[in-house]
Amino acid sequence: MDKAGIDNILQQLQATSALASGVKKLSGAYEVTGVDFSEKLKTAVNQVNQAQMSADKLSEQFVSDQSNVDLHEVMISLQKANVSFQSMVQVRNKLVTAYQEIMNMQV
Repeated sequence: MDKAGIDNILQQLQATSALASGVKKLSGAYEVTGVDFSEKLKTAVNQVNQAQMSADKLSEQFVSDQSNVDLHEVMISLQKANVSFQSMVQVRNKLVTAYQEIMNMQV
């Protein structure tokens, strides 16, 4: 492989790395793209809510015997909902801790 081919591959790798990290390159300089934190947080909370609602629906179907829902499907969905909720609580705890540390900083 010649030097131009290696340079081209290196540039593609750098561009992919920058894209994955939320940074885009403009005419030789890097610019950080904005990430809407509140939108990401809202999406995560909605996903946890969907998992919990799905688990509740499956458990209600199992109890009322409305459909052919197996016990293991119900238990798996309940565990997924529990794990997603627990991780959301941990993220919230980390955010609260970070906020408290920032508020306690000397200016």
